[in-house]
Amino acid sequence: MTQAALAATGRRTGAVVATSGLAVSLLAVPASAATPSENDARLTAVDLAPLTAAARAVVDAAPVAASPAGAIWTFENPATAAVTPPPPPPVVEERPARQEAASRSNARAEAPPAPAASIGAPPPASANGSVVVELASGLVGVPYVYGGTTPSGFDCSGFTSYVYAQAGITIPRTSTAQRDAGTVVPRDQAQPGDLIWSPGHIAIYAGGNLQVDAPVPGKSVQIREIWQSDPLFIRIG
Repeated sequence: MTQAALAATGRRTGAVVATSGLAVSLLAVPASAATPSENDARLTAVDLAPLTAAARAVVDAAPVAASPAGAIWTFENPATAAVTPPPPPPVVEERPARQEAASRSNARAEAPPAPAASIGAPPPASANGSVVVELASGLVGVPYVYGGTTPSGFDCSGFTSYVYAQAGITIPRTSTAQRDAGTVVPRDQAQPGDLIWSPGHIAIYAGGNLQVDAPVPGKSVQIREIWQSDPLFIRIG
């Protein structure tokens, strides 16, 4: 702009209203306070008449806006409320399937086996009415339990001592002591109800080639053929 245009602008107050609603007043410096500079000299060499006329028209048409002297600007923040997140769900530690299976296996190994659903069997015909064989046959199906001496579970000598006790005969607890408690008889003279001893095992002779015994862990009291190669037949009393 020329000096004259700047002076004319300085005599008016232009207002620009921003989109936010803030009113800004532009107060131009009076032309008398301006100091000519080298830039002004260069500007006067350019024909700014068309641009100056358009600018003057805008300034003349602009309304004057001013804010009251006591105006107070305020900024309101919306109220906020803190929300506490719900606690995380409890962590449930799952045991691996292999560990679960091992635990069940250990529980089965530690628990004594339950008695068989069906207990008892008729004595074999070869028993010839022996009371001892009849009592022993009534315990067929009871599971083998190491150290067992009752119908909830027997080992071999626990079985024989229990059967004899039911017949009113007391014999020692262990198989070796039971062997020594009676008299050895030849096999062809053995009678149903005698004991059959072999190292580490003892059974009750049931006549013929049969015996009744509590065999090994995992099995139950049964009537079966004599399997020992050279057993001793022991008569008690």
